[in-house]
Amino acid sequence: MPSIKGGRRRVATGAVSALTAGLALGAFALSGTADGATDTGAAAGGPRVKPTVVLEHGAFADGSSWNGVIADLRADGYPVVAAANPLRGPASDAAALRTVLDHIKGPKVLVGHSYGGNVISEAAAGDPDVKALVYVAAFLPAPGETALELTGRFPGSTLPDALDPVTYRQADGSTATDLYIQQDKFRHQFAADVPAGQAALMAAEQRPVAQAALEEKATVAAWKTKPSWDIITTEDLNIPAAVQRFMAQRAHAHTTEVAASHSVAVSHPHLVADVIERAARATAP
Repeated sequence: MPSIKGGRRRVATGAVSALTAGLALGAFALSGTADGATDTGAAAGGPRVKPTVVLEHGAFADGSSWNGVIADLRADGYPVVAAANPLRGPASDAAALRTVLDHIKGPKVLVGHSYGGNVISEAAAGDPDVKALVYVAAFLPAPGETALELTGRFPGSTLPDALDPVTYRQADGSTATDLYIQQDKFRHQFAADVPAGQAALMAAEQRPVAQAALEEKATVAAWKTKPSWDIITTEDLNIPAAVQRFMAQRAHAHTTEVAASHSVAVSHPHLVADVIERAARATAP
């Protein structure tokens, strides 16, 4: 199992403009269609279509957590869509993600961070256009398992003591609870290797996850039938490294370990993009 502690091989020229374009693509699901890009540098035998990379963020985050990854992928010619995750429950969130996947023509690589791993594991099931799954400090649940159960399978998570639960009344009169991370604990818990100013912005922008989402059992596991890659974060305080290794080994995933916090896509975007591209190349038609 390789261990990587550094960044990527280079910083893409024109990253600022690429990032701007990547952010604009966030409106994709409402306004446009993303087709696979043609790789004119493919080996003899004709052009090869690059898959669209679909990124699914996890709890306590939003699509902006992929900004650095998007910049790299677009600089390398990959179409990218960062989907908005409702964070209400794996089944309903997977249904929302499938509406995005159904709108994209051609092959796709599906990437999930944290709880987003639960979502891509369900959304990709039975979709022949999803060629690879990439898990980034993420859950790979088997049917019947929950994110909450997996988190506690091995010791090391300090998330429970950092949470800020908010209970509210729903339209039908029942109550539900949303979970945030306390802002003064956010950097230590979620993004210890992210610059303090950036982590403070992430704390203010965090999106809550429904407590029920972490307690909902998985019903399907696309990693059982699709090739998978997994980035394991060894300094993770949300999902302990031992838990991540257990899930990755069970899924026979191609693994990369990095000394990073749970916010590895923010602190090590070049590494994350490299692994995604590796998965795309390995599963190219």
